[in-house]
Amino acid sequence: MAVDTTSQQSGTTISQINVTPLVDVMLVLLVIFMVTAPIIQQGVQVNLPQARAGAIAGKEEQLVVSVNKNGRIYLNDTQMTPTELGQKLRAIRKIDPDKEVILRADQDVRYGIVMRAVAEIKEAGIQKVGMVTRPPQQEEG
Repeated sequence: MAVDTTSQQSGTTISQINVTPLVDVMLVLLVIFMVTAPIIQQGVQVNLPQARAGAIAGKEEQLVVSVNKNGRIYLNDTQMTPTELGQKLRAIRKIDPDKEVILRADQDVRYGIVMRAVAEIKEAGIQKVGMVTRPPQQEEG
């Protein structure tokens, strides 16, 4: 603790800010955010196939259709049937005709289920469909 020796007159006060409580609070908040940040991240677990492809340009709000290994279809994080997916995409297309859909499908899912999702996307009138893959792993050598 610092003592101000320049003002030794009686009756004067030292006007300095004690920042120790502020630092304590900031460190506690930092720890809380570090612990909760990984918990907040959610999504559908999908084992993506590997392929050489360029990166998809990021947009403000993307529609992501995911098909997990059990064949369940999700729009962003909401599970739905293929029919519900088509209805929802048609409603979205009425609001934004140039909307783009990104398809994430597990590499172990049956081909017919993925094609059913693609068919629903196309029947909804959405022409821009991107497919997500993992980059191939480089062999060490």
